[in-house]
Amino acid sequence: MIDLYTWPTPNGHKIHIMLEETGIPYRVHPVNIGAGEQFDPAFLKISPNNKMPAMVDTDGPGGKPLSMFESGAMLVYLASKSGKFLPEDLAKKWSTLSWLMFQMGGVGPMLGQAHHFLGYAPEKIPYAMERYKNEANRLYGVIDRRLGESDYIACDEYTIADMAIVPWLRFPERQGVNVDEYPRLKRWRDAILARPAVQRALLVLAEARRNGPHTEKEREILFGKKQYERR
Repeated sequence: MIDLYTWPTPNGHKIHIMLEETGIPYRVHPVNIGAGEQFDPAFLKISPNNKMPAMVDTDGPGGKPLSMFESGAMLVYLASKSGKFLPEDLAKKWSTLSWLMFQMGGVGPMLGQAHHFLGYAPEKIPYAMERYKNEANRLYGVIDRRLGESDYIACDEYTIADMAIVPWLRFPERQGVNVDEYPRLKRWRDAILARPAVQRALLVLAEARRNGPHTEKEREILFGKKQYERR
């Protein structure tokens, strides 16, 4: 059983998708990042970087509990545990891991900055807004170009790399992107979002997803000094 500590964000949805696709049993433990639950000492024992998602496999290696943080590592672990979505063929495997690192090092951080400066930052900074909008479009272009060579992002089969990237591409307008300019990306994204397991995954904690503006308290927790306190 996987005890999953999560919230309905792109990084959370990556793990929701993998668990739904593999059928590994899991229990959801909400970590309300707007309320500061990611700073709880009990959660920090599982996720020392105070970020979600994190998880505990109650039946880890040797039958002992194993806690994990960092969503990319969690995807690789779940692929190893299930024997699914990380190809055994070495060329496909290393391509999958390369594209997974592309998501972890590029897509997530850069699109996250685009979300922040275009939508959340209290001060509109034209330089930052332009920089991250341009970087978002560059990344969409990289993906669109790749999908002219392959049906899926890493190889000719659906892998954890696809699961990692797609949740970040659900709302391109928030990143300053017109997705119609990237038709191969749009086709691939929409096909994955239509998968029954992905649709189930996106419903995890969906009722908790915020559609309106953050309160001042939430803004302080998410973007203010609270983030930077030593713990």
